[in-house]
Amino acid sequence: MPMNRVVRLVKRPAPGLVTPDCFEIRDEPLPEPGEGEFRVRISHVSLDPAMRGWVNDGKSYVAPVGLGDVMRSFSAGIVEASRHPDFQEGEAVVGLLGVQTHALSDGKGVQRADTSIAPLQSWIGGLGMPGLTAYFGLLRVAEAKEGDTVVVSAASGAVGSIVGQIAKIKGCRAVGIAGGPAKCRALIEEDGFDAAVDYKAGNLAADLTAACPDGIDVNFENVGGEILDAVLARMNPFGRIAVCGLISAYNATVPQPGPANLRFLLTQRLRMQGFIVFDFIRENPIALADLSQWVSQGRLKFREDVRDGGVDAFPQVLNLLYTGENFGKLSLKV
Repeated sequence: MPMNRVVRLVKRPAPGLVTPDCFEIRDEPLPEPGEGEFRVRISHVSLDPAMRGWVNDGKSYVAPVGLGDVMRSFSAGIVEASRHPDFQEGEAVVGLLGVQTHALSDGKGVQRADTSIAPLQSWIGGLGMPGLTAYFGLLRVAEAKEGDTVVVSAASGAVGSIVGQIAKIKGCRAVGIAGGPAKCRALIEEDGFDAAVDYKAGNLAADLTAACPDGIDVNFENVGGEILDAVLARMNPFGRIAVCGLISAYNATVPQPGPANLRFLLTQRLRMQGFIVFDFIRENPIALADLSQWVSQGRLKFREDVRDGGVDAFPQVLNLLYTGENFGKLSLKV
């Protein structure tokens, strides 16, 4: 009898990396669609840094995953059974479908994926939340314009690599901060960045100064901590900082100190703004049209880190995001 393999959150994690015992993985009866519903056979599950916040029981931009609930995730798959007038069997779709092998949906928040433009897994990556986050953070929040020097941290990740490529498309100078010579080399040789800074090399401030001799106009911040401090010290007057993530503190076991260089917000008259991709949901069609066009033109490429193991591997693979072991958009093949 066909079953649904499901990952459910059963315990809130302690500070630090998420441990496997926070989840229960089990087989459940295959859900049958009711009137106005359809069932998706999931092929890929997206793993995103935001998941660490989703499993915490605290105030955030979205309610935490409830204990006993299917772990929240963006997932992609194929409609295999439908009683919904707008979704037909065989269509490729993406949405917040959870970490499981099958999902029921009424269509809310689900969109079709055009696999003639990019493979299905790219629709939870460069053409999904990471791509939209890069687009809106750089162009709407930070208001990057031609001639700007744009610095992005975690630049080899799913969001960061796209930020740099969009910056180049828009006529900016793109500088990425990443960990290790292989990632930095790929930023320049594969993603077209103008320069890359290896924060693990031990010369962050000096290397950032060398990479940005004319200062920094836009910072797309994914990390925080000492990296944000180094960038603040190089910002030009009236620079803009889009705060997308602060991954350096997500698994901290003790409270992290605030930015040591916050005074530069005053002296350089900087604008720093946090944002969530859902803030711009009404503009998604505009962003997807641009992103899809750039992909079709060969101007935008996605680096994808697809792991095997199905939903059973989710607890172990999730932590790769926080130890820097992934290279590109991390997803699980189901």
